[in-house]
This record gives sequence, C-alpha cells and structure tokens, in this order.
Amino acid sequence: MGNTAPRRRIPAFAAGLASLVMASGLAAAPAQAVDKVHYYAALGDSYAAGQGAGPYLDNCFRSDNAYSELADALKTVKVVTNSACTGTKTQDIVETQLGQLNRKTDLVTITAGGNNIGFGDIVGYCLTAVKDPTNPAAAQACDLATANASALIGSGQLTRDVVAMIQSVRAAAPNAKIVVTGYPYLFDPLTSPPTDAMSLFIQHATVLANGLDASIAAAADAADAASDDDPRVQYVDVRAAFTGHGALSAPIDRWINFDPLTPLSPDNLHPNADGYKAYFAALRDKGVYK
Repeated sequence: MGNTAPRRRIPAFAAGLASLVMASGLAAAPAQAVDKVHYYAALGDSYAAGQGAGPYLDNCFRSDNAYSELADALKTVKVVTNSACTGTKTQDIVETQLGQLNRKTDLVTITAGGNNIGFGDIVGYCLTAVKDPTNPAAAQACDLATANASALIGSGQLTRDVVAMIQSVRAAAPNAKIVVTGYPYLFDPLTSPPTDAMSLFIQHATVLANGLDASIAAAADAADAASDDDPRVQYVDVRAAFTGHGALSAPIDRWINFDPLTPLSPDNLHPNADGYKAYFAALRDKGVYK
C-alpha cells in the first residue's frame, strides 16, 4: 500500500439483493452488530515503516508487511495513511508525518524514539568494534554513542521528546486514540554474566532497550494524564512477544534480521515479516485493532 487507496468495495449485486428481500416482504436474518471502522494513521520510523520485511514501496522503506498494513486486512480498520519513514526522530514525525491527520482520524499508532538516542549508530559502531577489537576508533565511537544515549534516557529528555510528539499528534487528530509501541530486544537477554565482547554488547543493548521502552511508556502515561478530556494514550510493549526470536536465534525462529558478515546492512537488526506479524499480534491482543 502507498498512503491512501481504499481496497474493499461492496459489490453492486449485494445491495440489489438486500433491496429485493425487503421489497418481497421476506423476513431477513437478524442483523449482526457492525463494528466501528477505525480511520487509522500509522506514523514512526523504520520499525513502523516495515523495514527488514521488504519488498519496499519507496525510499522510506515502507513495506506491505508492516504491522499497520497487516491491520488493514481487518474489517474494522481502514489505513488512511502509513507515513512512517526510516531514520525519523520524534521531531521529524511532528514536522513531516501529520499532514493527513484530522478530526476523522480515530486511531494513530507510532513507533519512534530509537533514532532520538542514535540506536542505529550504536549498533553500527559497537558491532564494528566487536568484529575488529584492534580498532580503537570503533570502540571509542561505541562508548561515546552509548554514553550519549544513556544520558538522553537518564535525564528524561527522551521522555519529554516523546510527550511533545504525542501532544502534536493529538492537536492534529483530536479524536484519535494514540498508541505508542516499544521496541523488541534485538538479542535475547543474557542468562549469565558476559564473558566476551559480543556478550558485553548484548548486555549493553538490553539495558538501552529497557531504558528506551521505559521512556516511551512513561511518555504515554504522562500524556494520558495531561487532562481529563484527552483521548486515551496507550503503550504496547513487544519485548515478551519477541522472546526466543532474537537476532542470534536459529534461522527458523529468528524474527530480527542479522548477518554478522555485513553488520552495516540497512535491514540488519530490523524485524522480518514474522517479526511484524508479532508486532501486529501484540497490538491486536491489547485491543488496539478491535
């Protein structure tokens, strides 16, 4: 899907048949309750766009395998726009992704915040350092990127950034339920202390993922409590859903792309198609797509 284009049409003969039944005086079957159709806008970064699952529709790495596109198959959801784009930060979403939101929009999902703390840079620098331990520049870059991310999380700046984004979304779509998602663990958390460079990186990545998700959850709570008449803001955690399916899992179980021979591949450490199905299932299980 691109950004608009309704896909479901009621065949003309169906409407004609209903008229015929009523005109003939035949008793029709009791009507089933019709669920409300949600006018849905998906916003965010590469994890919302569907990067990692391909094939791609544009240079934003939007994919028909994104979790929002899976929701579009439901009768209760009509995707009005998937504006997500790889590389975007929370402020980029405010500046570039709100154009199609309006009073009719009643559901917005957002995955964002990872780029605010430079998670992609951390992965690139740190995996390069792991792969080449004799490269002091990579190790220094990894340490600096990790320290900067930790500072943004620890100071509360990331939470404030996400709150500001949610408030801008609310202003553009005042009747919408707003759902912010977390990020999965890229690697399954260690069950024993790290003993090598890769294990140490996994431990750091786990700590940062916890801080990132906690910041997003705190922002959802803060935005939801801003005033009594705000639409409800919901946070959906996906970490448990991805348990056992991290980047180092067996290929048949892996939901996070990972090729250690090409650590800088753009699809590396993004969900594959099964991973986006897990995102969709987590959102559906929390009542987002109902």
